[in-house]
Amino acid sequence: MRSVCSALLALVCVGAQADGLRLLAQRSPLAGAQYHRLAEVWPQLTVGDALTLEREPGNRHDTRAVRVLWRGIMIGYLPRAANFEAADEMDAGARLSARIGALTPDPDPWKRLRVDVWVELGR
Repeated sequence: MRSVCSALLALVCVGAQADGLRLLAQRSPLAGAQYHRLAEVWPQLTVGDALTLEREPGNRHDTRAVRVLWRGIMIGYLPRAANFEAADEMDAGARLSARIGALTPDPDPWKRLRVDVWVELGR
């Protein structure tokens, strides 16, 4: 992700009007939703809602853990198998944003919500 971001950032810097560009970096299911408050807030969620990503380096199960919050409410994590680049980018100071990419009322908690992660460029 870093090399792609660096190349795009260089292109953005060359362009004079690069304000507000972003790059879709990752699409992942929400992990751990069954242990957090996803079910409680489910009726209020909408595709496109902003999500907050927070690093949790002290997590005893995963030092690269990235929490996912909706309006300040913990709903789960980026999956351990897919959080390496996001965690590294966040630790390096990159501006990441996230949105709800898909909602599916599925009994399998791994299929209920897709998190789309974006790298913010040129702001």
